[in-house]
Amino acid sequence: MSQSTESLLSVQGLEKHFPITKGLFQRQVGAVKAVDGLTFDVVKGETLGLVGESGCGKTTTGRLITRLIEPTAGKIVFEGKDISHMSQGDLRPLRRDMQMIFQDPYSSLNPRHTVGAIVGAPFRIQGVKTEQGTKKAVQEILELVGLNPEHYNRYPHEFSGGQRQRIGIARTLALKPKLIIADEPVSALDVSIQAQVVNLLEDLQNELDLTYVVIAHDLSVVRHISDRVAVMYLGKIVEIADSAMLYKAPLHPYTNALLSAVPVPDVKRRTQRDRIRLQGDVPSPINPPPACRFHTRCWKAQEVCRTVEPPLAELLPGHQVACHFPENTPQDAGPAEPVAAAGDAGDQGIAPGVINPVS
Repeated sequence: MSQSTESLLSVQGLEKHFPITKGLFQRQVGAVKAVDGLTFDVVKGETLGLVGESGCGKTTTGRLITRLIEPTAGKIVFEGKDISHMSQGDLRPLRRDMQMIFQDPYSSLNPRHTVGAIVGAPFRIQGVKTEQGTKKAVQEILELVGLNPEHYNRYPHEFSGGQRQRIGIARTLALKPKLIIADEPVSALDVSIQAQVVNLLEDLQNELDLTYVVIAHDLSVVRHISDRVAVMYLGKIVEIADSAMLYKAPLHPYTNALLSAVPVPDVKRRTQRDRIRLQGDVPSPINPPPACRFHTRCWKAQEVCRTVEPPLAELLPGHQVACHFPENTPQDAGPAEPVAAAGDAGDQGIAPGVINPVS
């Protein structure tokens, strides 16, 4: 994957609070703090993976970046332009350079439109003229994503889930964007199809010089496709690092818990590591814990974790973490004892939030 040092996207202090209203006059009584102060950069040509358990704010972050929803606070800078509160009219030209792949290939395609109409819609909306006509351009894109150009006049219900996701990818690629936000691009697909779609995304990145932000909960997919990985918990980034560095020596206890829940096919290797079982449920984003938001489930938590919020600081070169007592560091006296003994992580074993708390 080709990379430069030029930031294509810069996010600073990004927040999205959804108001909770009550009564006849819809008085605001609280807010769901879905995204609460994110700061990160995406370098041109790289793939940034955004991971975390369900409800941590990943999808909301993706929709904020593409300005499908309005941020409460913070800045979103794309190619040097502040698009944080840009009007929809001013955003329209930028839509060519910034696109989104949606999670569900069954609901993101209009069942009343043919494949040609779906993939050709960006040309019509943006008023883009092609040399040999829209139909020829659409058929070339369909071929690029591994679909038969003859399927131009077919409808979405005639395709499988993997093929529908390819149609969604083709629509995203129509205007050759610079940045693509892929929201769980393979989670709705059969495992046998997931690898094909992931490999397709990588091939397209190399061919078209694309930049990706891949939102996912499947850590194996993220490891395969990402250059850097950012870990989210309750609306905040708790760790961000190069993919190889993060998987080899994660610093944040939450990242360690996530990685310990990934299934290991080899039975012998499975017994060589400790599973970390987190107690309790994820706190509500309406009233998140003070200071470090992970302290209610962390086995290393001390009084400072309950009173002082740890900043996202660079502890090692290229490796940022928000933790008072990080792991896998030279200062670390040794691995902390997990809260409870290892157990079966379930079918997916992706995030500890899906593991039943210890009784």
